[in-house]
Formats: sequence, C-alpha cells, structure tokens
Amino acid sequence: GVFAHLELLEARAYEAAVKQEEAEQQEEKLARLKARVQELRLQRDELRAKVDLQQKGQLGKEGAVSNPAQPSARAVLEWKIKSLKAMLQIFYLTGISGKLTKRGVCFCISTAYEGTYLDSFHLDLLTKPEVQIYRHSVPIFIPLQQIAKKYLQTDIRRFLSVLSDHLNAYVGRRYQADQLQEHFSGQIEGTLQRNSLCNLLVFNYNVSSESKTFPFNVRLLYGDPCCSLPTEVVISCT
Repeated sequence: GVFAHLELLEARAYEAAVKQEEAEQQEEKLARLKARVQELRLQRDELRAKVDLQQKGQLGKEGAVSNPAQPSARAVLEWKIKSLKAMLQIFYLTGISGKLTKRGVCFCISTAYEGTYLDSFHLDLLTKPEVQIYRHSVPIFIPLQQIAKKYLQTDIRRFLSVLSDHLNAYVGRRYQADQLQEHFSGQIEGTLQRNSLCNLLVFNYNVSSESKTFPFNVRLLYGDPCCSLPTEVVISCT
C-alpha cells in the first residue's frame, strides 16, 4: 500500500542520486584533467617565452650583449596577453569563457544540469588600478560580494570556480522544481512553493489506496548552497 509506494519512491530516488553522483564525479575528473593539461601547456609557453626574451636580450644591437633581465616592454606585454589567453582557455573547459576588453576581462559562466544547458551569466571585471567588478548579471540572492571579498584580489581562479558552483547549484535546483511541477502536476495538489534561491521547496501530493486518499506534505531543504540535491527531506501525512 502506501508504505510500499514510499519504499519504491525512496529506492528510485537513491538509484538516481547514485547515478548522478557517479556521472558528476566523472565529469569533474575529466574537467580537472583537461585543466591540468592546459596549466602544463601554459607553464611550457611561459618557459619558452622567458627563454626567447633572454635570447633576444643577449643578442642586443649589432651583436652587443645587453642585459637579459630587462626585456622590452613590447615583449613583456605580448607574454602577458598570451598567458591571459591561455588562462581563459582553461576556464572555458569548466564552463567559463572570457574575452579581453578595453577595461579588463568579461567572463561568461555557463550553467547546466545533467547535460542540459540552462543559463549563462556575465561578469565584467576591471583590472586597473585593482581587480573589481564593473557590472554583472548574477542574481541578487547569490552571495557575489562575499565571494569577491574572499577570493577576487588573491585568487581569481578560485573566485570564478566558487561563483560557478553557486550558479550551477541554483539553476539545477530551479530546473528540478520546474520539471517536478511540469511533469507531475497531476499528482501535486496546489502550487509548488519555493523561495528565490530555490533552496526550500514545499508541495503536497495525494496517494490513493483501496478507495482511501492519503495526503502527503513534502519539505525539501538544500542546506548546501553549492549543491543541487537536498540535504534534508521531511515527508508527513495527515
């Protein structure tokens, strides 16, 4: 009856969670490996650039030896641009792309859930005199300023990674709520209730057995803002 139905739902949810976790682990492992490859390539290019600068410095004018520790300003600028482009390529492998602007860098953070592309969020950064956020399309309930205060000036890679985790988790929760309401509207009684961050979902549904109807109330709490799966589930029957 009712308990068998609940056990079946619980078993299906557990299997789906295990499969999702395995798939996410594979994707994260692949992304880390790709990012590591790009980092090694970046280090290789940096070493090559340093060697080239030293060789050019030693040649000097008409064969005269110049100071290799003082490369030309143009050479230094070219090396910085090349390094920045390589860094943007690393971000692209993890769903983050960027392009240089006159004032700094504009990043685009793409989000997805279980292979389904959802939304993109833009972040325009100024690099002079220090790195700061110029404008963005990040929702107001995402703790952007807190993340920026913690990582933006010291580790921009970590800043983008943490911000991407928050955005992917948010759109994943929102996507699940939309799918639940769309595909199970016949079983859900009334409207599914959720807050802006979609980290709290509440809905009612009925289970019928032997001419009797049992009303259930479900409360899903997502305690981890970087997680798209609930950390607490409460089901009650009146």
